[in-house]
Amino acid sequence: MQKAKFWNKIADKYAKGPISDMASYEHKLKLTQDLFHSDMSVLEIACGTGSTAILHAPHVAKYLAVDISERMIEIARAKDGPPNLSFQVADVEDMPLEPGSFDMVQAHSALHLLSDPNAAVEKMYDALKPGGLFVSSTTCVGGIWWLKFIAPIGQALGKVPHLAWFTENGLREMVQDAGFEIIEDWRPEGKITALFLIARKPDS
Repeated sequence: MQKAKFWNKIADKYAKGPISDMASYEHKLKLTQDLFHSDMSVLEIACGTGSTAILHAPHVAKYLAVDISERMIEIARAKDGPPNLSFQVADVEDMPLEPGSFDMVQAHSALHLLSDPNAAVEKMYDALKPGGLFVSSTTCVGGIWWLKFIAPIGQALGKVPHLAWFTENGLREMVQDAGFEIIEDWRPEGKITALFLIARKPDS
């Protein structure tokens, strides 16, 4: 898969890298896990090497984690995950998703890397059951002004992937325009980092 080349190349380095802000990561884990129930079916897109999926999966009935990178999924499958967790090579923009098939869809560090994030959010909305939850931790690169000058150079050198340029407010609007109600909106104060959102699909 052509789009996976960048991520296959960096997968081993990515797997060895530490989490930069463990306190924020653990806070987002807790906010998400507080919404789990034992019979829930969860989809996580762009799961990387599977660390978050492995922590979440024991709390639900079925957990499918997908990533565009074959190497990321290879590393994830080599870890000691629970039996209800499955890893799959897939691109959310292309993969078929049956309407109303999941209770929760997660997209972490993913939306700003997609070619059409609006369409992807709408697709994930359709994949959720009524009352289902969308959970996202997203770097809103449109609000980082200096990145627009540096990114094209990095992309020309193969060091930076495709980026979708939206701001935090743009992300909120994208989620709401898809039909979701935002029920959690959090970012560590004073830091340029990912915006964490939890949004609910209406019950009817």
